[in-house]
Formats: sequence, structure tokens, C-alpha cells
Amino acid sequence: MLIALALALLAAPPAAAQRPAQVPRIGFLSPGSPSDPRWQRYLEAFRQGLRELGYVEGQTMALEPRWAEEQYDRLPGLAAELVRLKADVILAATTPAVRPARDATRTTPIIILAAFDPVAAGLVASLARPGGNVTGVTLMAPELVGKQLQLLQEVVPKVPRVALLWNPANVAHPPQVREAEGAARTLGVRLQPLGARGPEEIDRAFAAMTRERAGAALVLVDVMLIDQRTRIVNLAAKRRLPVVFGLREGADAGALMAYGANVADMYRRTATYVDKILKGAKPADLPVEQPTTFELVVNLKTAKALGLTFPPSILVRAEQVIQ
Repeated sequence: MLIALALALLAAPPAAAQRPAQVPRIGFLSPGSPSDPRWQRYLEAFRQGLRELGYVEGQTMALEPRWAEEQYDRLPGLAAELVRLKADVILAATTPAVRPARDATRTTPIIILAAFDPVAAGLVASLARPGGNVTGVTLMAPELVGKQLQLLQEVVPKVPRVALLWNPANVAHPPQVREAEGAARTLGVRLQPLGARGPEEIDRAFAAMTRERAGAALVLVDVMLIDQRTRIVNLAAKRRLPVVFGLREGADAGALMAYGANVADMYRRTATYVDKILKGAKPADLPVEQPTTFELVVNLKTAKALGLTFPPSILVRAEQVIQ
């Protein structure tokens, strides 16, 4: 009897083999497309942040990306899929992804990636004490619009009217429009706010710029507007309008320049949230962080096409000069 029991124990696999330890699953929910280089750059920055903390993908954690391919109506289904997979934490890139993720679960930790004003959007109670299951890193910095307008005026000092392209469907945009209006009054520039809720309204906005003889344009940071950056840049080029974006991808696409938060750095910093949560921290107790690093990117090729010259004061501040 004892011999038979001993043989049975020897034949049985070890407990660890019977119940393999499951590595943490990190869900990544994006409204964008994996074919867009900017999303891959952001995701690689997040992976870098994890590597710096000692995580090895496929060994000590598994990344589960889900892409809506710019079809926002797919986001709720993709968020529900990540919940069914029992993701330990869900990264939600931008406000359009945070809402479906929070609707899908009120228990799984959700980390905001580069969303604007999560308090105004009703996603967290406050930046210092988010409450609930949502925290992360926000792009919220309304004063940046005034800085962009100031930079534009340095390059085009006699511009009388500047168009401001914004998305009325974005809850974070109204305070930025007000900030831009205040900065324009201080700088003696007439501001022309023009809303565009979808790609089809961008053409109408540019037609209005032409009618009102705008001499330049600012584009507020918005998922739809940055996805349409090539279209915006081409429309501006046809009208010989200098354009400033709030993300570097705008300048990469051919805008005159871009000034705003370093989003890749924000993604890298987000890895610390994942690390803390996997070690037992609660999202409700982790303050939402605001941008700490900013970047200025200028496009010399576009400036030459427009007959403009960047002053040395801007060139020395630029993190990148596109030739």
C-alpha cells in the first residue's frame, strides 16, 4: 500500500506544473491603428518603461493590444474582450478609449494614457485623489495653447487673424479655446475658432478660414484631428497657411511646427503605474499626473515653401528640426 502510494506521488506532476503561474496580463485599448507609426512609437516607449522596471514581455508580463482602427464604435466590444480575458490592468489611450473601458468594468484598474481633463470628463473625482478604478497620465495643460500662439507670432509676427481648429465634441476643448482667446487678446491677434466634429467638417472649416482671410492656424490636440493631420496639412498648404499642432506628429506630417507634451515620455512613465498596481496599489490612491516634459519640433521644408524663416530663438529651443 505504501509502495503504491509512493509510486503514485512520483508519477504525479509537480504542483507548479499542474497549475502554471500565469503572468500578469496588461490590456492596451487604442482608438487608432497599429499601422500608424505614432502608435507604435508610443507603445514602444511604454515597453521601454516596463523593461526599465525589470519586466520581460512574454516572461513576467503579457501585453494584449486591441485596436479600433479609428472606428470608435468598436471600442466598447474591445474593452469587454479585455475584461473577459481577465486583464490585470487596462491601459486606455485617450478619452475615447477610457469611457468604454470604464463602462466595461468598475473593478479592473484602468490607466489613462494621454487623455485631456479627466475631471471635466467625469472619469476621476480629482487629480490628487481619483477615486474609483481610473488613474493615469493626462495631457491637461490649457496654457499650452497660449504658448503655441506666442511661438506662431514669433515666426509670423504680422499675422492679423489666426484660425483655431477644435472639436466641439471634445470636453477638454472649451477651456483651451477660452485660454487661446485670452492669449490672443494679450498678443493683439484676432482669433477665429472653428469647430470640426468629424473629417467632413474640416473642409468647411478651411473654407471659412479662406473667407475670413486667416493668416495662420492652430490645431488643438484631439484624436480625430491628429488622425486627419495629413488632410489638414494639405488643405493648409493649398492656402499657404502656416499651421501649428500640439503634437509632434503634426510637424512630421508637414505642419510648420508643433509644440506640446512629449507623449512618448508619458507612455514610458505610465509603466510605473502598472508596476505599482501589480504590486497591490489601488488606482483610487494614485494621483493623476500632468505633463512634465514638452517638445518643440519645427519643419524647415514647410517654412521655406511658405517663404518664412525661423528666428534663432526658436531654432535653439527645438528638440527636432525637420529638414
